[in-house]
Amino acid sequence: MWYHKPVVNKELLQSLPNLKIVASSGVGIDHLDLNLLSSYGVKVSNTPFVVSTDTADLGMALMLASSRRLVEGYEMAVSPDTEYFPADWLGTEVSGATLGIVGMGTIGYKVAERAKAFEMKILYHNRNQRKKEEESAVGAVYCKKIDDLLQQSDFVLLAVNLTPQTHKLIGKRELELMKPTATLINISRGLVVDQDALVEALQNKTIKAAALDVTCPEPLPRDHPLLKLKNVIITPHIGSATKKTRLVMMEEMSESIQAGLAGLPVPHEVL
Repeated sequence: MWYHKPVVNKELLQSLPNLKIVASSGVGIDHLDLNLLSSYGVKVSNTPFVVSTDTADLGMALMLASSRRLVEGYEMAVSPDTEYFPADWLGTEVSGATLGIVGMGTIGYKVAERAKAFEMKILYHNRNQRKKEEESAVGAVYCKKIDDLLQQSDFVLLAVNLTPQTHKLIGKRELELMKPTATLINISRGLVVDQDALVEALQNKTIKAAALDVTCPEPLPRDHPLLKLKNVIITPHIGSATKKTRLVMMEEMSESIQAGLAGLPVPHEVL
């Protein structure tokens, strides 16, 4: 499967009685009905670790681009109407700011490693607290309650898997807890955020800005209000989109398929 295609549903499974394995690209499996697949005796694999480095890089890129208003700056620099650069055109500092990471898995931790180099204060919220030595290595402080993280962070970065528990994890209440000077960065899944609530928060300046690699749907309808806001950066779900990573993803999928067909243990099998 690439970009969640083909859709694996009951009809497809019934039409493929000899199907042994579904190898899905990327880490997310929210598009798969694991119980349904298991009932047909079909194994599932993904490529969870190879995407983490590039996705963490993109998370930092979105943070920097949004805080320093790179898209707006580019538009100003190349516009035929620009006669001078205004002296009061200012961005927001990243170095020394507080970053709140929601979801401290492999990707979230790699973001923390990068943020440490920017001398950021790092808070994180996760289902489980990391080991003390892991926290110390990046200077991260655990927030048992997400509310504490939201209230303190200058940047809130979402790196969680999409599950029933994280569906619309960030809604109107959570956005209102954030600082009016804060930026929301989403590199997980679009449905982790209530988009209607996000539009309202951005329009009303409840929060300062958003930088999104994911939306729902993808792409957004061309008349969607998120596309008209100056305080939003949207990229086309490119967290893992580098040549090397995509090649390794394909190699790992092929290895899983070969193992599944041969009846061998499947690398990165999703249980």
